[in-house]
Amino acid sequence: MARLRHIAVVVKDLDKAVDFYSKVFEFRKIGREDLEIGSAIYMSDGVINMALLNFSGKGGEQASDLKEGSTFVGAHHFGIQVDDLAETQKRIEANGGKFFFDLGDERTGNFERKFKDPDGVIFDVSKHGWQGTDSYSKK
Repeated sequence: MARLRHIAVVVKDLDKAVDFYSKVFEFRKIGREDLEIGSAIYMSDGVINMALLNFSGKGGEQASDLKEGSTFVGAHHFGIQVDDLAETQKRIEANGGKFFFDLGDERTGNFERKFKDPDGVIFDVSKHGWQGTDSYSKK
């Protein structure tokens, strides 16, 4: 069964956003990644992982699929945890979805395969889920 377990929001200031979501909603900060395309701080309510993203000027436009990736703010994509990644990819592509790119290392458990739906909306699928979710597994 597929489970919605991840949402990504692009913000201007990661530290301000963490402060806001932790104080207002009591979300916990559970991790941070700094990559060439930008930085992410992960927060959770214990069920869903929310990635706060800040794209850099280096590759941020390509990864975000936005012409102004380094200045955009708002909801960006969502993620669904699935039981079978290969079978889900077949169903996505058979129904008009298109592979976008892989992010992370499938061997270490922090891995998501990114797609676009027929309208171009970006979404991730993951077998192991996201940190801070009730169904996350490191593998």
